[in-house]
Order: sequence, then structure tokens, then C-alpha cells
Amino acid sequence: MNNTGQLSRRSLLAAAAFAGLTTLVGCGSGDDSSDDPKDLSKKEVGAMKKYGVGDQFKATKPLTFSLLHLDNPVYPPKKSWLFWKELTKRTNVTFKTTGVPYSDYEKKRGLLIGAGDAPFLIPKTYPGQETAFVASGAILPVSEYVHLMPNFQEKVKKWGLEGDLDSIRQADGKYYLLPGIHEKVKVGYSLALRTDVLEDAGLDLPTTWDEVHEVLKGLKEAHPKVYPFSDRWNQPEPGGALLNFLAQSFGTKGGWGYHNFYFDSKAQKYVFTGAMDEYRQMLEYLNKLVSDGLVDPESFTQSDDQAKQKLLGGKSFVISANPQVLADEYRLNLEKQVKGSSIAIIPVPIGPAGAVVAGSRLENGMMISSEALKSENFVAMMQFVDWLWYSDAGQELAKWGVKDVTYTSSGPGQYAPKDGIKVQAINPDAKKDMQKDYGFSNGVFAYGGNWSLVSSSFTEDEQEFQESMAQRKLLPVEPAHPLKASEQEQATLWETPLRDHVRQNTLKFALGKRPLSEWDNYVAELKAKNMEQFIDLHNKAYERFKQENG
Repeated sequence: MNNTGQLSRRSLLAAAAFAGLTTLVGCGSGDDSSDDPKDLSKKEVGAMKKYGVGDQFKATKPLTFSLLHLDNPVYPPKKSWLFWKELTKRTNVTFKTTGVPYSDYEKKRGLLIGAGDAPFLIPKTYPGQETAFVASGAILPVSEYVHLMPNFQEKVKKWGLEGDLDSIRQADGKYYLLPGIHEKVKVGYSLALRTDVLEDAGLDLPTTWDEVHEVLKGLKEAHPKVYPFSDRWNQPEPGGALLNFLAQSFGTKGGWGYHNFYFDSKAQKYVFTGAMDEYRQMLEYLNKLVSDGLVDPESFTQSDDQAKQKLLGGKSFVISANPQVLADEYRLNLEKQVKGSSIAIIPVPIGPAGAVVAGSRLENGMMISSEALKSENFVAMMQFVDWLWYSDAGQELAKWGVKDVTYTSSGPGQYAPKDGIKVQAINPDAKKDMQKDYGFSNGVFAYGGNWSLVSSSFTEDEQEFQESMAQRKLLPVEPAHPLKASEQEQATLWETPLRDHVRQNTLKFALGKRPLSEWDNYVAELKAKNMEQFIDLHNKAYERFKQENG
């Protein structure tokens, strides 16, 4: 996953103001006002009578479904995209899209739902973001209708995702989001280091956080006027990427992955993340790097461009990375500016928590407007969603396009872009681009899937990185603890002040602006902001859900 997905998770509360608003009114094909929402006999217009795993969905008549579309500035939507044409050819379905710029997507999504103007299909929604819209009845309890989705059901069973789905169930036992689903966890971020500079200093790539400290010290000794590590990705969370993967190594959550609650598997209860001993230990480690002059203090405030310029200008040698930016931004530009340079991403360094990997196999997914259930085409719509987002053929189309037109294949799971077409870091000098010119590999439609498909566009760096991370112990998914509407309202009032206090003091402790000797005072301040009541609420919800669902 890229950092867009991580940034989106942080905006759950942005939509909370709309939780009590009335049910939306969507637009779609046809309408039926049946009194019984579970009676689907009058909602089968355009649906296939026989539709199962591996079948090509094709509506029995031309249909149009309304869709909220995130307009990514990297590949702005075009009417000429082959994706639209090929999708209609295969499925007999066209989209009526409501385009929303990337920067405004979550805010606009909430406004549309609150005003009753949302389209039927609302993708690019991360687990947790749907909660704000449940109480109003604005979105569909999709778990009630997955019997219409054979591909979704088959993958959930085959990949053992039942526990993952349980984690997004609401207090009524239903889930309201059709998440993207992965066969395996895909790790996104770690550290990248200038290997040529390490070699000149006689240093090896580190494998643990203790070794990271020693390597940074060695780089500092060789280059006394340079901060060896200067970082990026500070929006909307300062140190968003670094704290995310660093925290996992210490057995807690941080940065983009931060939530106020963390499940303690030993104690079998939720605890407040920002007050954990593991969180303190993480900050002690980070503070040591800063106090030793090994980390640029601007790492938690500077822009991405500033951080990249320091790396490219030889003013730093270590930076957070994912395999895509490693190839597209760091290596490509370093090779142009610094002759003989080399850079590599390393597996996430091992910390006190051991060789573990944390992550969910659930990706951003789809909310569906409750108004869609009134449509005479509802069954066809669910079949279509199942085919495009969950079938092997639909996922292949969304990611790679049309065989022998945009890609070639030498066998199952083997894909290569056609000559002259760029796919991320593959064929970087090609004149055509898979996303910009054809509309494939669009994050609205292309995500999740079996590992051979997900890994088919990996660079050699990412293949090695993911294979290494796959050897580690996967931490279990946190158990479900859905809050009732009244509890959610109360939790929301406590959530933001607590989170803001953690964020502010995380930076202060890390940068040495507040001594860690004041940790107990900091925890007392959290208690004064209802930390204990907040966690009690989540633990009561956990116990209740466990009792009600065995």
C-alpha cells in the first residue's frame, strides 16, 4: 500500500459530524419501493440468472451505476480511457461518475452522504471510516447481501479472512464496508540507505534498530557536518511513516498506524496506546538518535521535497521509503546527480518485539448507499461489484488492462507491459503510461487480490523486500469491539483531545523538548482527558461482542 491509503485512515473523525444525519438519496437505474428490503425478487432487472465463481458478469441489459471517483492528480481521469470502454464491453455497465479531487475526497464524501447526494457506489473508504455513517442508516449493511457475491465469499473462505471481517463488524454484528481483500499482508515502508556511502565508511546494512543506531553513528563520524538521517512523510501525522514501522518493532502503534487503543494479547484487553511502556521505549530510542545528532530535527516538520533534496544533495544518507519511491524518486534521481551512487531499502529493522510484521489483509473498499437497495437493478449491481473488485478476471482487467494491447502474459500470474507502456517503475522511459493514458492500475478499482497479481508489478527491490518480510511472524488481527451509537458519540468526544495530546507530546519527547523523566506527568494528563474512561468503553464493547458472538 502507498502513503495515500495510510493518510486516509487518519481522517475517520472528519466524517463523524454526519453520523446523525438522514439517509441519503442516491441515483441509479430504476427504482422500486418494496416494503421489504430483503425481498430481492423485484430487484433483479439486468442480473444474471446463473452467476458463480469464475463466470464473466454481463448485465442482461445496459445498466448505469453512479460512482464516487477519486480523481488522482498523478493520472487525472479521461473519457478516452480504454478502461471505461473495455469495462462496458465486458459487463454491459457504464459508470455515472462524481469526480472529487484527491485533496478533498474524504470531506466531500462526508458532505455528499450528509446531504443525501451520494452516488450508489462509494469506494476508497478505509476500514473504520464507515462507522460515522452507520447510525444514520445512510449506508448498506453489506454483510447482509454478500450471498450475491460468490467471488468475494470464495476468497474470504480460501484465505481465512473471517477474523479480519469480524474486526470491522459494528455493534449490530453486521459490517458496512466491502473491503479490498489480500491473500497476504503487503508491507509498505522501511528505511532506505545510501549503500555507496556505507561502503566508503566500511559499514554494513543494519538488520536491527540497535544496528541502525550504530550505522548512523558511523556515518556521523565519517561526515560530522551531516545529519545522516533526514526524513519525510509528515502529513497528516508528523513522522507518519517512520513512527508507523518503528512502533511495530517495539510492540505498539504510531504514526499513520496510530489508534488510541491497542489490544494487549497477554492481558486480553485493550490498553491506551500512547501510555504504553512500549510507546515510551520507542520514544526513548528516537530521542537517543536525535540527541546524538544522528537524526535531523526537521525530519518531523519538513516537506517531502525538502527531505528528498537533502538526500539528493548529499546532506543526508538515510530516509524512509517504500519500494516504489525507491525506484521512481530516489534511485532514478541519484543516478542522474551523483555518479556511482546506490541506494537500497532494507527489511524493517528488528526491535524488542522480535521478527514480527503487523498489518491487515483488508484494504480500502466500498460503501454502498442504502438507497441502492431500492433499485430494480440491485442484484445486478452486487454481481457487478463482485466481478470487478473480487473476481480474478475483474482484478486482472483493473490492474493490467487488455491482453496483447496493454500487457503480455507468458502464463498464470506472469505479466509484462507491452513495449512502449510504462507501469510505475517498469519501462520508465516509455511514451505511454498505463494509468495516465489507459486508466488501468487506477487505485479506485485496482487493489487487493491474490499474491501473484499483487506482486506482478513489483520491482526486483520489492520482490526481495516482501519475500524477506513474509518470513516474519504475522501478528494477529485485533478482536472486534464495536461501539453502540451512544458509545461512539461519547468516544468521539474523547478521541480527538487524547490523540492531539499524544501527537504533541510524541514530538516533544522525541526531540528532547520535554524530558522523558516527565512521562508519569504526561500519563496523568491523559487520565485527566478521560483516557481510562475511553479505554473502559472499548473493553466493555470487546467483552459484549465476545459474549454475543461466542
